[in-house]
Order: sequence, then structure tokens, then C-alpha cells
Amino acid sequence: MTDSLRILQFGIAKIEDAANIQQLIQAAFRAEDSREGWTADTAINLRFTVDIAYIEQTITDPESDFLVAYNGNGDIVGTVGVSKRGSDLARIFMLAVDQHHQQGGSGRQILTYAEEYCQRTWGITRVGLDALSSRRQLISWYVRRGYRETGETKPFPREIYSDLDIPEDLCFVQFEKPINSLGA
Repeated sequence: MTDSLRILQFGIAKIEDAANIQQLIQAAFRAEDSREGWTADTAINLRFTVDIAYIEQTITDPESDFLVAYNGNGDIVGTVGVSKRGSDLARIFMLAVDQHHQQGGSGRQILTYAEEYCQRTWGITRVGLDALSSRRQLISWYVRRGYRETGETKPFPREIYSDLDIPEDLCFVQFEKPINSLGA
């Protein structure tokens, strides 16, 4: 990365963006990262896939979107899914940043844009997300962005990775952030 902070432009994904979004998410989730705790489960990461039909469904659902971040050349360099989950809650999911744009503030910009988008679009008072319990550095990053653990977890889908030695306590940790702390 050449800049200390890249300035991104944002938009709402169109159906024709689905293949690029799929490729970006899979590449970001599978990428190796030398920072301890960011990609703790390499075997799981390498097999991660997201179905293009799921991306297309999210794009066309009136209560969800994929948001995209563009660089100065108009290339998609980041994405995040958002969905309304009730009158006061939105979920943020599949935050992904192109490998060449990581560690420079792009993830923070995309997350902030997603939070603001949810507030503007749906008038929600809380945003939620989850993170794999083994990704301690990522969890710390979300905490620094104002997210707090709810005390709830979701089971990890072990049946998808039945041939891997997966820790019994591996799960998705649930987080929420009140809307009044946006921009924190």
C-alpha cells in the first residue's frame, strides 16, 4: 500500500457485481495473514466458499444489500453485506477487503460506511455482527470499533468440515453496537 489511508468511494452492489463480490469474499477469507489471530484456522479458511446465488439473493432482497467500496480506478476493493433484522437491528456480515488494500484503514472505512448506511436506510438503533471465536485479533478490532459481546454464540457448522479436527469450543461470537456510538 502506498498511501497511509486510502480514500474509497461506496455504492450499492448491482446483480452484475455478484461474481466480483464472490471472488473478493472468497479471496479475502482464504488469504494468509502473518498477523497472529487474524486467520487462525487456515484449513477452514482455505475451504471457505460463498454461493453466488446467496450473493444475488442478498442484492435483490429489499431488506438487505451488499455494499461495495471502489478505489480511484473504479475497481471493487471491498464489500460488506447488511440486512435489516427487525425494527431496531441490522446485521453486518462478510466484510471483505482485497489483500492489497488491507492494513491501511480500508476495513474501518467499509465498516463505518455500513453502519451509517444501516442507520440512514432503516433507522435502526443497533448493529450486530459475529466473528469466529478463534480470531482473537479480529474480535479485538471489532471491540475497538465499539462492538460488545452479547454473551450469545452460534455453533460452527462442523458438518461442512467433518474431515477436519475442529476445536469443540469453536463458535461464532455475537456482537452488537448501539447506534449512538457510531463514529466512535
